[in-house]
Amino acid sequence: MKPEERIAAAQALLDMPLFHLLMGELETAAVNACVNARHTDHETRAAFAAEVRAIRNFKGKIKFLAEEQSSACGKGAPA
Repeated sequence: MKPEERIAAAQALLDMPLFHLLMGELETAAVNACVNARHTDHETRAAFAAEVRAIRNFKGKIKFLAEEQSSACGKGAPA
């Protein structure tokens, strides 16, 4: 996949309301599961906390890829 295609695909994901809805629901469910786990169940809490971090990292990477488009457009040959 060419860099331009990756940037366009990332921007397409960010333009979809369903993407934001699903990511928000996944993150909320993992946070709630982490908070509501038994206080002695450290493994479960850690697993759900890791899931939240993974979701947030994924969203951040998508946003970073999409931002490359705007920065790439500003980089041209000097006049």
